[in-house]
Amino acid sequence: MDALYDLMLLLDPDASDERRAEIVQNVQTMIEGEGTLVGSHDWGTRRLAYEMNHRQEAAYHLFQFEGGNDLLKRLEHNLKIADGVLRSRTIRLKPGSPPPPKPRSDGARALRDDEEEGGVPVAARAAADAPASGDHR
Repeated sequence: MDALYDLMLLLDPDASDERRAEIVQNVQTMIEGEGTLVGSHDWGTRRLAYEMNHRQEAAYHLFQFEGGNDLLKRLEHNLKIADGVLRSRTIRLKPGSPPPPKPRSDGARALRDDEEEGGVPVAARAAADAPASGDHR
Protein backbone atom coordinates (compact mmCIF):
# COMPACT_ATOMS: atom_id res chain seq x y z
CA MET A 1 0.00 0.00 0.00
CA ASP A 2 1.31 3.45 -0.91
CA ALA A 3 1.78 6.13 1.74
CA LEU A 4 -0.12 9.43 1.89
CA TYR A 5 1.91 12.61 1.26
CA ASP A 6 1.50 16.39 1.20
CA LEU A 7 3.57 18.22 -1.42
CA MET A 8 3.77 22.00 -1.03
CA LEU A 9 5.10 23.95 -4.01
CA LEU A 10 6.27 27.54 -3.73
CA LEU A 11 6.28 28.94 -7.25
CA ASP A 12 7.94 32.11 -8.50
CA PRO A 13 5.24 34.82 -8.65
CA ASP A 14 7.26 36.61 -11.36
CA ALA A 15 6.95 33.60 -13.69
CA SER A 16 4.16 33.81 -16.23
CA ASP A 17 0.76 32.35 -15.40
CA GLU A 18 1.28 29.86 -18.22
CA ARG A 19 4.59 28.65 -16.74
CA ARG A 20 3.09 28.21 -13.27
CA ALA A 21 0.11 26.34 -14.76
CA GLU A 22 2.54 24.14 -16.72
CA ILE A 23 4.48 23.24 -13.55
CA VAL A 24 1.27 22.38 -11.69
CA GLN A 25 0.02 20.30 -14.64
CA ASN A 26 3.35 18.42 -14.92
CA VAL A 27 3.31 17.56 -11.20
CA GLN A 28 -0.32 16.45 -11.42
CA THR A 29 0.46 14.27 -14.46
CA MET A 30 3.42 12.63 -12.68
CA ILE A 31 1.33 11.91 -9.59
CA GLU A 32 -1.59 10.47 -11.58
CA GLY A 33 0.82 8.37 -13.68
CA GLU A 34 2.51 6.61 -10.76
CA GLY A 35 0.21 7.22 -7.81
CA THR A 36 -3.19 8.54 -6.77
CA LEU A 37 -4.01 12.25 -6.56
CA VAL A 38 -6.15 12.87 -3.47
CA GLY A 39 -6.36 16.66 -3.65
CA SER A 40 -4.93 19.71 -5.38
CA HIS A 41 -5.30 23.12 -3.73
CA ASP A 42 -4.23 26.49 -5.12
CA TRP A 43 -3.53 28.71 -2.11
CA GLY A 44 -2.68 31.79 -4.16
CA THR A 45 0.17 34.23 -3.73
CA ARG A 46 1.31 34.85 -0.16
CA ARG A 47 4.09 36.78 1.55
CA LEU A 48 7.08 34.63 2.59
CA ALA A 49 8.48 34.61 6.11
CA TYR A 50 11.92 35.29 4.59
CA GLU A 51 13.21 36.06 1.11
CA MET A 52 13.92 33.21 -1.30
CA ASN A 53 15.91 33.99 -4.43
CA HIS A 54 15.28 37.70 -3.82
CA ARG A 55 11.50 37.13 -3.78
CA GLN A 56 9.26 38.29 -0.93
CA GLU A 57 6.18 36.40 -2.16
CA ALA A 58 5.43 32.99 -3.65
CA ALA A 59 2.48 31.29 -5.29
CA TYR A 60 1.55 28.32 -3.08
CA HIS A 61 0.10 25.06 -4.39
CA LEU A 62 -0.61 22.00 -2.22
CA PHE A 63 -0.97 18.46 -3.56
CA GLN A 64 -2.10 15.54 -1.43
CA PHE A 65 -1.37 12.16 -2.99
CA GLU A 66 -0.62 8.49 -2.43
CA GLY A 67 2.54 7.10 -3.96
CA GLY A 68 5.75 5.16 -3.57
CA ASN A 69 9.47 5.92 -3.42
CA ASP A 70 9.94 5.95 -7.20
CA LEU A 71 7.34 8.70 -7.55
CA LEU A 72 8.93 10.72 -4.72
CA LYS A 73 12.38 10.52 -6.31
CA ARG A 74 11.04 11.52 -9.71
CA LEU A 75 9.07 14.46 -8.29
CA GLU A 76 12.04 15.66 -6.25
CA HIS A 77 14.38 15.49 -9.25
CA ASN A 78 12.00 17.28 -11.62
CA LEU A 79 11.13 20.03 -9.12
CA LYS A 80 14.82 20.73 -8.38
CA ILE A 81 15.58 21.47 -12.02
CA ALA A 82 12.30 23.18 -13.00
CA ASP A 83 12.47 26.92 -13.68
CA GLY A 84 9.84 28.74 -11.66
CA VAL A 85 9.94 26.56 -8.53
CA LEU A 86 11.32 28.42 -5.50
CA ARG A 87 10.92 25.53 -3.04
CA SER A 88 9.08 22.26 -2.62
CA ARG A 89 8.51 20.15 0.47
CA THR A 90 7.06 16.65 0.66
CA ILE A 91 5.79 15.37 4.00
CA ARG A 92 4.62 11.83 4.71
CA LEU A 93 1.35 11.87 6.65
CA LYS A 94 0.40 9.42 9.34
CA PRO A 95 -2.73 7.33 8.82
CA GLY A 96 -5.82 9.15 10.07
CA SER A 97 -4.36 12.64 9.57
CA PRO A 98 -7.11 15.20 8.99
CA PRO A 99 -7.24 16.98 5.63
CA PRO A 100 -5.23 20.19 5.24
CA PRO A 101 -7.00 23.37 6.37
CA LYS A 102 -8.13 25.82 3.73
CA PRO A 103 -5.94 28.93 3.61
CA ARG A 104 -7.43 31.97 5.25
CA SER A 105 -7.98 35.10 3.22
CA ASP A 106 -5.48 37.93 3.65
CA GLY A 107 -7.86 40.00 5.77
CA ALA A 108 -8.99 37.15 8.05
CA ARG A 109 -7.72 36.95 11.58
CA ALA A 110 -5.61 33.99 12.61
CA LEU A 111 -7.47 31.19 14.37
CA ARG A 112 -6.52 30.02 17.83
CA ASP A 113 -5.34 26.40 18.22
CA ASP A 114 -8.68 25.34 19.69
CA GLU A 115 -10.81 26.97 16.97
CA GLU A 116 -12.06 25.04 13.98
CA GLU A 117 -11.25 25.81 10.37
CA GLY A 118 -13.23 24.01 7.70
CA GLY A 119 -14.75 21.70 10.33
CA VAL A 120 -11.38 20.29 11.45
CA PRO A 121 -9.71 21.60 14.61
CA VAL A 122 -6.49 23.32 13.55
CA ALA A 123 -4.54 21.69 16.39
CA ALA A 124 -5.77 18.22 15.33
CA ARG A 125 -3.60 18.18 12.21
CA ALA A 126 -0.48 19.11 14.18
CA ALA A 127 -1.31 16.59 16.90
CA ALA A 128 -1.81 13.81 14.33
CA ASP A 129 1.69 14.41 12.99
CA ALA A 130 3.39 14.75 16.40
CA PRO A 131 5.34 11.74 17.73
CA ALA A 132 3.59 9.65 20.34
CA SER A 133 4.58 10.08 23.97
CA GLY A 134 7.73 8.09 24.66
CA ASP A 135 8.45 7.75 20.94
CA HIS A 136 12.16 8.40 20.57
CA ARG A 137 13.18 8.69 16.95
